[in-house]
Amino acid sequence: MPSDSPLIAGLALVGALVLLRFQAWRAVLCVRPQAVRVEVETPADVTQVPGELEDLWGELQKLGFTLLGAHSEKAPLAPSTRWYLDAKHPNQPVVASLSVGRDEQEHLVFVTQSERGFVITANYRRLSFEVPGAYLAGGLDGAAPERLLKAHLRRLPEIGAPRDVKTIEDRVVAAREWYSRSGKPELRQQHAVGLLWTLGALGMVGAALFRLVA
Repeated sequence: MPSDSPLIAGLALVGALVLLRFQAWRAVLCVRPQAVRVEVETPADVTQVPGELEDLWGELQKLGFTLLGAHSEKAPLAPSTRWYLDAKHPNQPVVASLSVGRDEQEHLVFVTQSERGFVITANYRRLSFEVPGAYLAGGLDGAAPERLLKAHLRRLPEIGAPRDVKTIEDRVVAAREWYSRSGKPELRQQHAVGLLWTLGALGMVGAALFRLVA
């Protein structure tokens, strides 16, 4: 079968479109992280804790956390919207965000913001990313909430005086600031491969269309 046959060009086009379906949103995150839409979903008094997060939420309650509400994050072209349950520690400047990850496991992230930047500590495998004095992010895979909180608190002095988060609206503002400032280098590093795959897929689409119409 000739290499420039319409069938091969059509198959290449389909493959490129499938690749774009799964990688284009990563390219957007790499190029323009601030394009992620972060919105308040529900305040605390009407927020329902999903069944798959009940055990983790129970452990956080034992540590004193109280519910702020829920928010969502949606990257352009992403296949789904991420939903987060947010809570605040009564005595420490720490917000806990719970979600079900793409691996279908319980994900817990502790977040603290200051004028300089953020400290972020997760209970799943997350590449460490640090800007001394301004941004500290990392993960302790499988760590229990109490151990994770202790590790998070140890790092807070490195970023200066923390901001207090009192409402779910404050939490959303912090998330938006992370996407527009502190999180940009980390997201660009994390999704650079997705950008390369997207550029390659776009090249495949162009080549396939040229063969089909030539």
